[in-house]
Amino acid sequence: MYALKLDPAAEAVWDALPSEAGDNLGRALALACERPLEATHPWGVDDKVIRQIVTPDVRALLLVGRNTRTIAVLQIDYLR
Repeated sequence: MYALKLDPAAEAVWDALPSEAGDNLGRALALACERPLEATHPWGVDDKVIRQIVTPDVRALLLVGRNTRTIAVLQIDYLR
């Protein structure tokens, strides 16, 4: 299991999302913490480090630290 890290800016965006979008993001992040590569998509060059989650409402950019077993949320974009 990977630990999830959120900076205050990303946390504020997540908190401001409509409830359904926030819930969907939460479920997607929980899956990413269990299986980071299977539950996410490459962003740019597939280096297995910078990944993204895309839901119908949200795109989240992630930094996967395999050595530290952490997933840092770098950015959250509301797509609607």
